[in-house]
Amino acid sequence: MNTTVFVEDFKKTTTKIRLNIPTVYKKNATVELLKSSVLIAVSGALRVYIACLLLQTQPSIITCIAGGLIIYSVYTLDRSLDSEEDVINRKELSGSKKEIGIAASVITFLIGSYVLAKEGMLAVAFLPLIIGYLYSKGIKIGKFTFRLKGGLGIKNVVVGITWGIFIAWLACNTCKSVISIVLVFILYGIKTGINSVIDDFKDVNGDALTGLKTLPVTLGERNTHRLLTSLHIITHLILGIALILKLIAYEPLVLLSSFICGLICIQRYTKEDYTSIQKVGSTFFKDGESTITIILRGIAGTFFV
Repeated sequence: MNTTVFVEDFKKTTTKIRLNIPTVYKKNATVELLKSSVLIAVSGALRVYIACLLLQTQPSIITCIAGGLIIYSVYTLDRSLDSEEDVINRKELSGSKKEIGIAASVITFLIGSYVLAKEGMLAVAFLPLIIGYLYSKGIKIGKFTFRLKGGLGIKNVVVGITWGIFIAWLACNTCKSVISIVLVFILYGIKTGINSVIDDFKDVNGDALTGLKTLPVTLGERNTHRLLTSLHIITHLILGIALILKLIAYEPLVLLSSFICGLICIQRYTKEDYTSIQKVGSTFFKDGESTITIILRGIAGTFFV
């Protein structure tokens, strides 16, 4: 009798667990949605700080944080708005409560834009939001649809220009040198554009199936790899010359860290197939580059001041 009762209880328990698995998965997927843009936001905030150093302007921690909140808002909104290719490319977000992601996006945008409004830079808060919406959903007028996510390389150019302007704008507070501002725009514009192409390598299967003409899909792995390497080297060569000519602040560690981390990403992570370890490495060198730069600069300051 006791054995029979035990078996029945065991069956009920396993059935209950099986029925609750979808709920648990959805909760985890929602958490994954909310945290998926955190590292990008932190990296963006630190990039604003580093841009201030290059322009020799007084870094405002509050402005940097506000910039990070805007970046979080835009990326979370993109991941909360369903798109055909994301069903394949971002399976870990399947079952997440998109309305929670949208709510988080709205809240962080309001906080970030409020801070930037007090700094007299409200307009810059709306730039990535508008571009982000055009990128994710686009505008449909009758049979005509305008969406920045299509077109060979257009997405990467738009991403680079948008975040290049955003970072340079937030950092140029008291800078009077237009050339210096343009140089910072070039650095972070091309860097974020390159990073967006590196991200495209992870999404090759989904992009190909849904007809998105990304650079890795159209040009192939080798040609895209060569293009990114050339852009990376030329950009840092220009910035190196600018540093020597004192067009930007003398921050050799910033450029050295940017060059090495970027080169590692291009050399090792421009591949279609990613292992779990490679994903961690890509995140470390791509999204963690700004953190590495700040740490190296702090260590150098301790020993050489």
